[in-house]
Amino acid sequence: MLKSVLPKIKKVSLILFLLTAASLGYCFRTGMSEQEMLTWGNKCLTQSYDAPTDTKLKKWELELTPDAFIRLRKTYQNGKQEYFSFHLHRLADMNYLGNTDNGTLQLKTMADDIIVQTHNDRQGDLDTLATILSLRVKNMQPERLDSLQMVLDYFKAKSL
Repeated sequence: MLKSVLPKIKKVSLILFLLTAASLGYCFRTGMSEQEMLTWGNKCLTQSYDAPTDTKLKKWELELTPDAFIRLRKTYQNGKQEYFSFHLHRLADMNYLGNTDNGTLQLKTMADDIIVQTHNDRQGDLDTLATILSLRVKNMQPERLDSLQMVLDYFKAKSL
């Protein structure tokens, strides 16, 4: 009986790497430019983000920047702001919990790499770090999720 030289986790990692590389190659063969990927990534995040239905939320901004940052800013009616930001080169994993109608997209970093800031809070301004940014999303089809993963992987690799 033959035994594999690579542990199972290394095999899975290798397969995922090859699939990602193939996906990026396909993206370039279809003529999708970096700007188009950025535009599509932002459109996907903006259309899929399920902002809290809480009437206290005045506005929100969710953005993938050209320099590979994910930024989320929430502004509430009372003036309080919450700000989350991290660089994609620190992205360790992306998980989706839910179904195609609604769910939670979890962006996990390698360590406490997500900047979390609050401003104009009654309890005082707060600067902390986090490992997971959870985004409530809606209408997230598997193909859309895969495409978003591909775009995030592209910008992650580009920033290294």
